[in-house]
Amino acid sequence: MDEGGTVLSSRLAEAFLNVPRHPFVPVFYRRDGERFVPWPRPDGGLAAWAAQVYADDSLITEVDGLHAEDAGPEPVTGVPTSSSTAPSLMADMLDALDVEPGTRVLEIGTGTGCNAALLCRLAGAENVVTVDTSERLVAAARERLGALGPAPVVRTADGAAGVPGHASFDRVIATCSVRRVPAAWLDRCAVDGLLVVPLKGTLAGGVLARLTKLPDGTAAGHLLHTPAAFMPLLPPGAGARGAADDPGTAADGRHRDSPLSGRVLDDWTFSFFAQLHLGPDTERAYRHTGGGAHTTVLYDPGDGSRTRVTDHGGRPGAAVTVFGPRDLWAPVERAYERWRALHRPRREWFTVRVGPHGQTLAYTAPGGRTHHWDL
Repeated sequence: MDEGGTVLSSRLAEAFLNVPRHPFVPVFYRRDGERFVPWPRPDGGLAAWAAQVYADDSLITEVDGLHAEDAGPEPVTGVPTSSSTAPSLMADMLDALDVEPGTRVLEIGTGTGCNAALLCRLAGAENVVTVDTSERLVAAARERLGALGPAPVVRTADGAAGVPGHASFDRVIATCSVRRVPAAWLDRCAVDGLLVVPLKGTLAGGVLARLTKLPDGTAAGHLLHTPAAFMPLLPPGAGARGAADDPGTAADGRHRDSPLSGRVLDDWTFSFFAQLHLGPDTERAYRHTGGGAHTTVLYDPGDGSRTRVTDHGGRPGAAVTVFGPRDLWAPVERAYERWRALHRPRREWFTVRVGPHGQTLAYTAPGGRTHHWDL
């Protein structure tokens, strides 16, 4: 804020200036290649640690269910399962949520509790309910929120089910990603209320949807301009999802060439559009090999289909090898052609509609034709 990189309303600025971040992340992980190293608050020499805490970055606080505070000094490997969101992204989401004093707010994904503290500052602690599937995270967040003063309702619950035993809320915000908005979130939101939800499949390129609850029980809105790669909503007791494995050099693979490199899925402006054309559970793994070659593997656990896409290296395009019943790269190629034909539409030009009979994303081209995709 001080450097001018984030422009906030006066109420949001006041909240960020009065809610410290460091009590919520006394230990977090630093990346060291493929490993994660716990970084506790030092007894002395706080400058480097504090600079990282107050940088505009996400801080990883849990890897494969192991909280940084519970880890020893040695590095760990695995998949991050919880983090403290980058402050600028928190600010964008809170700005979109439009919270006023007295606004009743439900937060899905307590995490460290820092975002809940900001919501308490904006709405009043008595109006905030926050839930998480992890008892470890809920206990720590409740303690830290209480130590700072605000005492919202902090509960362990299945986030997809919302929160039982409470009336409707004026605002619903999620700090975990979903492919589709759970029906319970829509049910818990009051008419004319707002929902801010990160939408993301298993590929990169998550987006934020801001929806208004309509009198007919549906919700509609737009995508925000801000990209958002939140960790996925997990059921209670679940760990991180596994990535697709390279199927190797199986002799029964079917081979063809593609003009498209697997690197196109590294482009967040395209990858969300691409996953609209793939099955909801399609996973991606990728790696770089010698000589700068790039390999992407797509896997659909529904029917076991796997497709490997390997750059040619010295010339454009890639070699495609298909294992199982379906070629998973073909719909990506079609999506890329369509995306280019639509002149690479920006995420904030899309609208979203959510209801009991379906969830759709839409884009209206300048000529008036509207394109629809199911979430």
